[in-house]
Amino acid sequence: MNSVSSPLLDHTTTYRKLQINYTRNQQQDHTALMDQAAQNFRYKDCQDDYWNPEEFSLLYGTPLWDQASPTQRVILNQLYWVAYYSQIISAEIATIFFNQTSAAGLYAHEGFRLVCDMLDLESSQERAHIHAFRTISRQTEQALFGHLIFTYPMRGPFTETMVYADTNALKTWWKALQLQYFGLISATNPFLACQYFTVRGVRTLNGKLVQHKLSQFYQKHPTPEAAAIPAQISYYHFLDESFHFNSSTILSHEVTACLAPPTPFEAWVANLGLRGCQRDHAHFSIAINGIFWYEPALYPLIYQVLRSSIFGMGDRDAKAMMRRCFTEESEGLHRSYQTHREALASYQVYVEKLSYLWKSNREMSLMAANSIARYLAIQQRAWSIFERKMDEAQ
Repeated sequence: MNSVSSPLLDHTTTYRKLQINYTRNQQQDHTALMDQAAQNFRYKDCQDDYWNPEEFSLLYGTPLWDQASPTQRVILNQLYWVAYYSQIISAEIATIFFNQTSAAGLYAHEGFRLVCDMLDLESSQERAHIHAFRTISRQTEQALFGHLIFTYPMRGPFTETMVYADTNALKTWWKALQLQYFGLISATNPFLACQYFTVRGVRTLNGKLVQHKLSQFYQKHPTPEAAAIPAQISYYHFLDESFHFNSSTILSHEVTACLAPPTPFEAWVANLGLRGCQRDHAHFSIAINGIFWYEPALYPLIYQVLRSSIFGMGDRDAKAMMRRCFTEESEGLHRSYQTHREALASYQVYVEKLSYLWKSNREMSLMAANSIARYLAIQQRAWSIFERKMDEAQ
């Protein structure tokens, strides 16, 4: 088992970076503001407002967007917010748990109290984020549809982090076992405790690419105090997550220098974790640009949206629209693919100096293998199966 080669306090530059990041996060903690904003949220107060930049709307740049009325476009923009942060909720539930198991793996070692205190603060912030996202999402979908579509029941950390993934019951069961085992061994292994933050850093890096743009909608608002509450929460969340990303980077890139080099087993486990992250992010979605969902898993939800009173489509029209959106090239498809390529490039830079990684992880080859042609081929096959099953069920 890996052991600490020298106390963290001896690594003065790294320790100072951790101190600065933790102190500034404490000083600029947005939990109270986020809690107050969530408490004040009333959907009717901002039902006519955009909550994100226009291009961050559900199915933006697709035939649905092109023919949508101004009112429908506002709702598609709001539904992007609901769907996007439903994914963030899943990631943050897992983060809360693995923050604690990682802290357990480090707490007994000299000088690591600072890291553990920092993670305690971050977990508290994640709980506030989850509460705010769920408060707004539930109220919004109830007002629009009378029931929940993208908002799902609370879940534990031992499940697919990617909410709409290319999975099945067997894969989900196997993923749960892997996550449980990693939580167990990382709680007693300082290298794996730090290695979790490589995966967390990659996932947070993806979020930063989109969330920076979402936060600017509030920052650039002509009267920020009058901006829709969801836009305010996007801004508060981005600021919190900027500190979380910093801590992930310091832990995964610099704190590991305080540890003995990884054993072959530890390196193998670390590489499996990053490969799993690649697998989660291998797809890209035109429905939610910036979230790497497996699109066919979204078909039933999009069908519900189109059949709702908001769009008022019949069965035939809804299916025809979905076929056009998901199986044909569009501006939205190219935009989402470009986001995926930007994420790929940023991931490669983030991990390039980690010497223990496999070549496939350093190059992010699973993600790199995707393309627009591959996306369309997957959608065309999956759509044919979905449409046939829908017709048989009617």
